[in-house]
Amino acid sequence: MITIVLVEPQEPGNIGAVVRAMANFDIDRLIIINPKCNHLHEDSRRRAVHATKILERAKVVKSFSSLKKFDYVIGTTGQMGTDYNITRSPLHPDEFAKKIQKQNNIAIVFGRESSGLTNKELNKCDFIVTIPSSKKYHSLNLSHAASIIFYELYKELGKNKITNHIPPATKKEKEIIIENFNKILDTIEFSTKEKKQTQKLVWKKLFSKAMLTKREAFAVIGLLKKLKKEKK
Repeated sequence: MITIVLVEPQEPGNIGAVVRAMANFDIDRLIIINPKCNHLHEDSRRRAVHATKILERAKVVKSFSSLKKFDYVIGTTGQMGTDYNITRSPLHPDEFAKKIQKQNNIAIVFGRESSGLTNKELNKCDFIVTIPSSKKYHSLNLSHAASIIFYELYKELGKNKITNHIPPATKKEKEIIIENFNKILDTIEFSTKEKKQTQKLVWKKLFSKAMLTKREAFAVIGLLKKLKKEKK
């Protein structure tokens, strides 16, 4: 169970944009700590688009202490410290997403638009997450940063992905492709055995890198079988 926490947000539009991103990735629990604006403002509702129900159900609290009920409190920051600043030694979003379990009760905390989370607040977090971005301009908009983290979480934990109806090719199907392709290569003359073996290795790697869907794999298998028949 994931809850998003916004600390002292200043712009209602930013709240709405975060809420919209939450809905994109099936997250519907929001806590707002000591907001500096009305989270139900027209700008917030407009930016949330079809996710206003999340806004309306959001829980407004006064302090960080309200997060004690969570199994894990995860802070976010764009401000990197040195190797000696243990408080600001972060995980990347994909690393974080691989660590958490669905049964954990987790709060992901985003800081102020202007200054982020303080060291004191980060010290209250179990660990922190940062998005690797350019040293020339490392600061991300609040909703953009949130979207990246939500996306990485959804890759690991999401059930209702819009791509669920497009299954990937299985290991067995890829093996059939390579087997059929090799049989075709065996009908072709090469100047040396080594060159033929090189071709087999190259095409095996190419098919492995292709990340084929099941439908694509069946199409390739069908074509290779027809080519085999023509070679006979």
